[in-house]
Amino acid sequence: MIESAIREVLDRHARLMEDAARIDSAADLYELGLTSHASVNVMLALEDSFDIEFPDELLRKSTFESVDSIRQALASMGAR
Repeated sequence: MIESAIREVLDRHARLMEDAARIDSAADLYELGLTSHASVNVMLALEDSFDIEFPDELLRKSTFESVDSIRQALASMGAR
């Protein structure tokens, strides 16, 4: 559930060169076209989707580097 929601957000907001449903969960999203601006849009969309707010300590590039890193960040905040 969490991973599919992450991939849906990525499809709508990340502007990746590939379909988010097809990328490996460990793939570097920045190498696939994620920009700083798009990562902010992804963060905001994730906050809306999961009704959470990213704490300051998770507002770094590595948090949004891959589907796996996003899933780990969301799990650390208790997202379901």
